[in-house]
Amino acid sequence: MLRADLRELARGPVATRGDLPATDPLFAGLDFALAEPVRVTGRLQSAGEGRVFWHATVAARVTDVCRRCLKPVQVGVEADVEALFTQDPDALNDPDSYLLPPDATEVDVTPAVREELILAVPQYVVCRDDCRGLCPRCGHDLNAGPCGCAPATDLRWYALAALKGKLPD
Repeated sequence: MLRADLRELARGPVATRGDLPATDPLFAGLDFALAEPVRVTGRLQSAGEGRVFWHATVAARVTDVCRRCLKPVQVGVEADVEALFTQDPDALNDPDSYLLPPDATEVDVTPAVREELILAVPQYVVCRDDCRGLCPRCGHDLNAGPCGCAPATDLRWYALAALKGKLPD
């Protein structure tokens, strides 16, 4: 359950547990694809009048592309979430705060799930640490072997190369 009735919080903390499908519209428009449902486990508790604190763990597997060879890569992502849902608009200066409407009867934590998941995904993903990437000239995958392009020559060394063999030992 990723929504909790505010009346239940009067009796004590409420568990938030559930799986959000990868196809949920909440995740539309992301720069990566979800490879499996997003697992959420947490606890909501009252933090005073008009304030609810949520502590949770969000876990998922995302599919992105290797920044070196452009092959699809699946990466496990996990994030600890601490969010405050509040009716006080002045508290929204804190990036971990979410507005709770004054007439709210329930707390929906899914906006915090989306935000924390986006922040937890690495900006750059590689398929493996020793990925050699693509040849900058022909685009051949260098992990499969050399491409056959001539080695790059740095024109700054051209004058020295011209002296090779002309100087005495």
